[in-house]
Amino acid sequence: MDRAERIRFLNTFLLEEMPRYRAEALRFPGDPVSQRRLLRSLMNLRPPMALPESFLRAQDALLTAEREEKGVVDPQTLPVTEAEPRIALWQGDITRLAAGAIVNAANPGMTGCYVPCHGCIDNAIHSAAGLELREECARLMREQGHEEPAGRAKLTKGYNLPARYVLHTVGPVITGPVTERDRAELSACYRSCLELAAEKGLESLAFCCISTGEYHFPKPEAARIAVGTVRDFLRRDRTLQKVIFNVHSRENYEIYRRLLEPGAGPVPGGR
Repeated sequence: MDRAERIRFLNTFLLEEMPRYRAEALRFPGDPVSQRRLLRSLMNLRPPMALPESFLRAQDALLTAEREEKGVVDPQTLPVTEAEPRIALWQGDITRLAAGAIVNAANPGMTGCYVPCHGCIDNAIHSAAGLELREECARLMREQGHEEPAGRAKLTKGYNLPARYVLHTVGPVITGPVTERDRAELSACYRSCLELAAEKGLESLAFCCISTGEYHFPKPEAARIAVGTVRDFLRRDRTLQKVIFNVHSRENYEIYRRLLEPGAGPVPGGR
């Protein structure tokens, strides 16, 4: 199958499985870009269930080709900051990083974002990894028996991502002034991911900006907590050779750059 045939095959399968979306699917034009958007929408909507090998082969071939088209980024090529020889700052798409693990800012259900083509990091990571990721997350949550509290971390495979693993963590939701509990929970997110990565023997780990999007943690304070927690951990542990702060916006890049530049001084870890 070529790319267009794969997309058509995958859309047909998902619409047969979820016929309630057929009417909405008819609103998508037949061009390749629109049909690919339809596929992402259906994948976002699909609840965790087993998938036949024929679907997985087609899905994985499509996502692997798209991964190569976007370009895989080797974390070892990212320059470290002058003041922190094991910390790098990179503005770009976290789903391109071939790190030991990338961090996903998850929701308490831990099975990804179900809003079609939503702009959150949770949606981006699940969409690039493929539906196997949602099924593994669902299995972990069935075994746990309750929603994931803030400040912990769970590890899954990376599937079609260039990263070997994904670390999923739930950050605090900010609805008013930031509290000490909020700060402690955000710091715990970073620390839990670092500890799990080190326990797994990983050499590189890439963080997104946890809780600063849909969960509304103020970006400058969240960055201070992130940098302080990572610095504190790296002083005590030598397993991780590179920790990457991955940012999407120029605003966040400048916040982290100022915190990481020489002479910035100590940064509280939010404990």
